[in-house]
Amino acid sequence: MQDFKTIAIFTYPSEYAVLRLLLEHHEIRHVFQNETMISVLPFHSNAIGGIRLKVHQDDILLAEEIIENLNRSSNLRIV
Repeated sequence: MQDFKTIAIFTYPSEYAVLRLLLEHHEIRHVFQNETMISVLPFHSNAIGGIRLKVHQDDILLAEEIIENLNRSSNLRIV
C-alpha cells in the first residue's frame, strides 16, 4: 500500500459504482479502503473517515482524468 495514494473520498458505495467499473475497464490498480466497514456500519461513514479511493502512483493521472470526465457529464457526477 506504500505506492498507493488517496485521490478521492466517498461517503457511500453507491457514489462510486460507475467509477469502479471504469477503473476496472482501464485496468487501473486501485482499492476502496474502509468499504467493508462502512457497508456494515453505514451511518458511521463520517466517523470512520469515509471510503477512500487509493490508486497506484503510476495510474493516478488516468484515474483523475476518468473522475474529471464523469464530473463533466450532466447525469453522472462524482461528489
